[in-house]
Amino acid sequence: MFRSNKAFSGFSVNDTQKAKQFYSEILGLQVSSGEMDSLLIHLAGGTEIMAYPKGDQHVAATFTILNFIVNDIDKAVEELMAKGVKFEHYDDNGLQTDEKGVFRGADKGQGPNIAWFKDPAGNILSIIEDQDS
Repeated sequence: MFRSNKAFSGFSVNDTQKAKQFYSEILGLQVSSGEMDSLLIHLAGGTEIMAYPKGDQHVAATFTILNFIVNDIDKAVEELMAKGVKFEHYDDNGLQTDEKGVFRGADKGQGPNIAWFKDPAGNILSIIEDQDS
């Protein structure tokens, strides 16, 4: 039914100005203004994601809303940490991150190396190391 229809994804933020600064200045993405105070986050390959304002009604996602593929996870973690990004640390249900906040799944045969962090609205993002690199 929707095979030929365009689609996009979106998520809420409590402060679009903070979100714009984070996604453009910290993550280095192109961000433009959309309708009704929303933001359009432009990703490689032509994909756009909408960040829309919810103000006091915003509830941060408890799951990963956006994953970025990187060639070198340690380098990406260090670059983001230098910009003030704090990585999540987990030690439950077999998911244990190291001191940097990286789950070393590739080393254990449990998927890719991955690290999670939050945007200013508390939404969870990740960087995933390309296993083909």
